[in-house]
Amino acid sequence: MKEFWDERYKQEIFVYGEQPNVFFKEVLEKLQPKGTILLPAEGEGRNAVFAAKSGLKVTCFDISEQGKIKALKLAKSENVIIDYLVQNVADLQFKENSFDVIAFIYAHFSVELKQQYYKELTKYLKPNGLVIFECFSKKQLQLNKENESSFGPKNIEMLFSKEEVASYFSDFDILQLEEVIIELEEGDYHKGKGSVIRFVGRKKAI
Repeated sequence: MKEFWDERYKQEIFVYGEQPNVFFKEVLEKLQPKGTILLPAEGEGRNAVFAAKSGLKVTCFDISEQGKIKALKLAKSENVIIDYLVQNVADLQFKENSFDVIAFIYAHFSVELKQQYYKELTKYLKPNGLVIFECFSKKQLQLNKENESSFGPKNIEMLFSKEEVASYFSDFDILQLEEVIIELEEGDYHKGKGSVIRFVGRKKAI
């Protein structure tokens, strides 16, 4: 997969655009969290840069070196600083309860690892911290057929249902959980109708 993403991100253009994900932007503007944020599978850095411009201290990671190059280029152009790691989830060495926010924006992991990875990553979130989540739902495969588009993973097990997301974040108070059809306008690769699960949750204090 590293080779796939390096090949995609080495293009001159920002393949998912330079503007933040709409839902991510709306949640940050509404809730205005402070402190630190972690962004897994951050790609070319559009959401990381927006978070930094919003006053958050940003750490993000991806498996793609080309993604990091693009993200740091974007951050420099917007005069912000982000900490971008080229690592897998399994290689991360953060302390538990390190971050105030974790945002999963189209952070689709392999079938074998996704449940483990979501549980692992939320260990790094402080009690009362926020999760912001938008990923493609299982209905995306049918939408792709109807619209002759090609969004998201092609394996239905890598896609999500509301029930699955609720189970992954069972130790969270649910602020928002919905499945919606949206019109995507994110660069050349996210353009058209998308079926997504949107979730915002606050980690319960023990």
